[in-house]
Amino acid sequence: MRFASIGSGSEGNGLVVEAGGTRVLIDCGFGVRATASRLARIGVAPESLSAILVTHEHSDHVGGVPAFAARHRIPVWLTFGTLTMVGVRFAEMEHVYGFDSHDAFAIGDLEIRPFPVPHDAREPVQFVVTDGAFRLGVLTDLGVSTPCVEASLSGCDALVLECNHDPGMLAGSDYPKSLKQRIAGRFGHLDNDSAAALLAALETHRLQHILAAHLSQQNNTPGRARAALAGALGCDPDWIGIADQADGFAWRELT
Repeated sequence: MRFASIGSGSEGNGLVVEAGGTRVLIDCGFGVRATASRLARIGVAPESLSAILVTHEHSDHVGGVPAFAARHRIPVWLTFGTLTMVGVRFAEMEHVYGFDSHDAFAIGDLEIRPFPVPHDAREPVQFVVTDGAFRLGVLTDLGVSTPCVEASLSGCDALVLECNHDPGMLAGSDYPKSLKQRIAGRFGHLDNDSAAALLAALETHRLQHILAAHLSQQNNTPGRARAALAGALGCDPDWIGIADQADGFAWRELT
């Protein structure tokens, strides 16, 4: 099992996970050409994708899905709540599937285990993806952790974990007050300190990889995100990977 990012941040997100003969893309916030180009960088052809999974209806996660999926005839999976919000965009597509935020389902060689998160969307979820031997936890776009989040992510072999902002940088930024309140609120985005506290609450003895994701380009730095997560794990900051907006990150293997 392995995974790679084609970009992570407010301008677009996409994460590829594969095992055996199955390859899924989690979210697609880029245009058709940009998505194909970003996938090509990691050696993935669009037609090789088994499915696209959508976490929620915000444009940096679902914006590119309808056109890209239609162009390459890729099935799409999203919660019933998300489907309520964006279903009209998929009206002409045959293979669009809704799921409940608590119900696991299989796509080929992968089992997808969604779990609900507090975020300002209709029925937002994040995912644990497993091939039966390894578990990848994906957690971006949430304001606060919950017992459900922690139970879902404990014992994973790899984590892609939101470190959206540094609280001090956000407070001192020129963002409007309302935007600052939204980002820092219970249904906004996880800051470095909160991400570290969440990580410290997890069972991490199996952890092979951890990547800080969805970093704000204005209100965070890779160094601050690395330092926060490294403090929670007691490891060297250089061991913490970064999923950045321009390049995502290259393939990570689980062995």
